[in-house]
Amino acid sequence: MLTRRHFIQTTAALFSTAIATPVLASRQPTAAEKAAWDAQVTPANYDPATSNPWGLEPRFLPRRVEANAGLVPGDIHVDAVALYLYHIEEGGTAMRYGVAIARDELYEPGTYTIRRKVQWPHWTPTRSMIERNPEYERYADGMEPGPQNALGSRALYLFVGDRDTYLRIHGTPHARSIGGRASSGCVRMVMAHINTLYPNVRTGSRAFLYAPA
Repeated sequence: MLTRRHFIQTTAALFSTAIATPVLASRQPTAAEKAAWDAQVTPANYDPATSNPWGLEPRFLPRRVEANAGLVPGDIHVDAVALYLYHIEEGGTAMRYGVAIARDELYEPGTYTIRRKVQWPHWTPTRSMIERNPEYERYADGMEPGPQNALGSRALYLFVGDRDTYLRIHGTPHARSIGGRASSGCVRMVMAHINTLYPNVRTGSRAFLYAPA
């Protein structure tokens, strides 16, 4: 099991510039729909460092920080105590984002590989999710993409080897959950934030989810 460690040293420099299963037969959104939805979830005059219509604690806004030596550019590290996600950059820096993680024992620390990336994904709850939350039964055949979809605007799919774990790093329509333990296993991000992160993440990169101890 991975344990939490202080692998990031913060600086004052601001960046100014859900368990799910795939739905195989659902209609794919058009480019125009995706663009309209992106505009809908992005604040007007969006500045990642300052825009905060969600009422987040300011520390959960995106920030460029200094990374400890030896961390691999492209990798993602999730701190389950501070509730930060770090994306390691070239040159010794990282982008830090606030996240929400899974409730209680549903959080699964480990080392994962990002094998798949999807813009505006479909979402289907697993049977165990429906058992815990019977209201999800209405989505047993899948939930179409859109701003109210449980996976939000972007999803990074976490694998162990070639096995899909059904864990995701994804956007959420419930931005006020950021900074808490709220999901059924996944790592949640504000949709505008993961939209910024998404194009910078390469498939094949690793994601380290640290235990909260």
